[in-house]
Amino acid sequence: MKFIGITGGIGAGKSELLRYIQKHYKCEIYLADQAAHEVKQAGTACYRELVELLGQGVLNSGGEIDRQRMAEKIFSSPDLLEQVNHIIHPAVKEYLLDRLKAAREKGEAELFFVEAALLVECGYGGLVDEMWYIYADEETRSRRLSQSRGYSGERIGQIMGSQLSEQSFRKACDFVIDNSGTLEESFRQIDRKLEAYSWRE
Repeated sequence: MKFIGITGGIGAGKSELLRYIQKHYKCEIYLADQAAHEVKQAGTACYRELVELLGQGVLNSGGEIDRQRMAEKIFSSPDLLEQVNHIIHPAVKEYLLDRLKAAREKGEAELFFVEAALLVECGYGGLVDEMWYIYADEETRSRRLSQSRGYSGERIGQIMGSQLSEQSFRKACDFVIDNSGTLEESFRQIDRKLEAYSWRE
């Protein structure tokens, strides 16, 4: 079973391509954002560490960590943000590796995908068999974000400016899918890549 990381800048279309892969290949797909939500659930070690660090004020009425309250608390403090990342990122990595182990033992999936914008920064390059970069030019990404999420040009610029450059993504990744054109063109790139593996022949 191949362990493949999927990364790329905001608006590149990672989710759309993963939906295609999910439909057409025997695989398991995990989103790091969803995994981060899971590891913060009440009762987990990550939850206890975060509440100890940030205080009871980040909890909602049900005793769960409120994402908005946590964001408000940490994003005005770079030091606090770094401490939170040092708690969450290892917990997410452990969660995903546990799922990978379970998938291998189950033996049904041929591919195991993990998607996140920060895979490179979080050191997944040393864990995955391959790292894929979903690329789209900035104009295309900006148009998508404006149309699908209603983001302003200023917000799009801020987010893009905080992410890795195209050059850095390309340097860190083994395979690039150009998703600047139609989805059908991107799907063909995926099929050519996955069907080239000997275990698909």
